[in-house]
Amino acid sequence: MSAFLMAAFLRGLSPGELAEMTRAMIESGRRLDFRDGGAPAVGKHSTGGVGDKVSLILAPLLAAYGLRVPMMSGRGLGHTGGTLDKLEAIPGFRTMLGLDEFQAVLADVGCAMIGQTEEIAPLDGRLYALRDVTGTVPSIPLIASSIISKKVAEGSEALVLDVKCGSGAFMVEEERAVELARTLVELAAEQGLETRALITDMESPLGRKVGNALEVEESIECLLGRGPGDLREVTLALAAELAVAAGTEPDAGAARRALEPLLDGGEAAERFARLIERQGGDARVVEEPGRLPSAPVRRQLDAPDSGWLARLAARDVGLAAVELGAGRTRVDQSVDPAVGFEIHKAVGEQVEAGEPLVTVHAASEEDAGRALARLTSALELAEEAPPARALVRYRVTREGATALTA
Repeated sequence: MSAFLMAAFLRGLSPGELAEMTRAMIESGRRLDFRDGGAPAVGKHSTGGVGDKVSLILAPLLAAYGLRVPMMSGRGLGHTGGTLDKLEAIPGFRTMLGLDEFQAVLADVGCAMIGQTEEIAPLDGRLYALRDVTGTVPSIPLIASSIISKKVAEGSEALVLDVKCGSGAFMVEEERAVELARTLVELAAEQGLETRALITDMESPLGRKVGNALEVEESIECLLGRGPGDLREVTLALAAELAVAAGTEPDAGAARRALEPLLDGGEAAERFARLIERQGGDARVVEEPGRLPSAPVRRQLDAPDSGWLARLAARDVGLAAVELGAGRTRVDQSVDPAVGFEIHKAVGEQVEAGEPLVTVHAASEEDAGRALARLTSALELAEEAPPARALVRYRVTREGATALTA
């Protein structure tokens, strides 16, 4: 199998080979089916980034809208965060549910968020372990088969993909991100899964908070109609594409008009509180974020000069968060839910000398000092405003890739 993976990595797979391999991965375990005449079951997958807490907002938002969102997620590894780590920062929240309880939560709340089980596409887990040790992880066909096999087996009827590009993304170059999105969309269509993808920017962290409890807090702010504009924009863009893919709205504009009031009116936040309670967590965190874990040490990084924030490299921020304890470099490592960063100035904003740029939340003074040093190298001030970067770059469907200007 290692030899096969190396051959696929070096020579690629034809569309027919890729489709057959994906079918075998799906059939290696249990396949959930939600086609019972009820609301469509929909899924979302992100290729990973820094500060990417979209799933925590999107799932309850779409549940409040009337779709079913059975979501199986992963943990963070390397510089990218993981949805399970964020959810487990909520006191008592259980992510490891059996499939029967998973389906019961889904029926009750409209969404459920758990870790991947060995019953779903177990062949994918074995292949991924081999890919890791054989150096074949960055292969578009192998990435695509891994993602789509799990989403089909999870019972999704429609899927939206958030394919990141930029310094904090797995696919740094925009062209490679579009190529991956095309492969994913075409492969999903082969398996009968209606799928749309957005190429979104990950040159800088998404939102203003990085770290598990801090990202939960920011997710709650967004669910209450507040929060940073970039996080809200990406969440609504992805949710709108999913509503179109599910057939409940004619276009993304109509979908956004239906979804925005659910954020601003509090319905999505209420659904998130129900999800937390149903999965054993302390739902009071929605109204009282102070119940989330907090770090004992806070240190501030101030602007050394006046100017414009021209760079805040997402990958460097993510690595600094790992070093702080918010992430892991091995799958068997634990994380500290309380530590992370609060970003006060976004790229493109003007700053004055002495203004706070980032607040470090750390477990010790030593950890905070190391994080400040790494953050200093991650940012750059300039005398002029940097060129604006589009947040949502492309929409990719079976018809092809369309450039967007959002």
